[in-house]
Amino acid sequence: MAEKPIIDERRCRGCGLCVSVCHLHGLVLVGKVVVVVETVQCDWCADCELVCPNGAIACPFEIVLLQN
Repeated sequence: MAEKPIIDERRCRGCGLCVSVCHLHGLVLVGKVVVVVETVQCDWCADCELVCPNGAIACPFEIVLLQN
């Protein structure tokens, strides 16, 4: 199983901002907490981590492409 964004359920307030920016539809709200969809391959854009106002999402890896 590939690494996925880590959700801190204690910090998540269920605002849904991360769900709205995930272009792969890899996050869903279950009740008032965000859950990672296990069948979706995350491409590590890290947009979910960036928009979370509560710091509830951490992407353990981020791919950065540099142009020469």
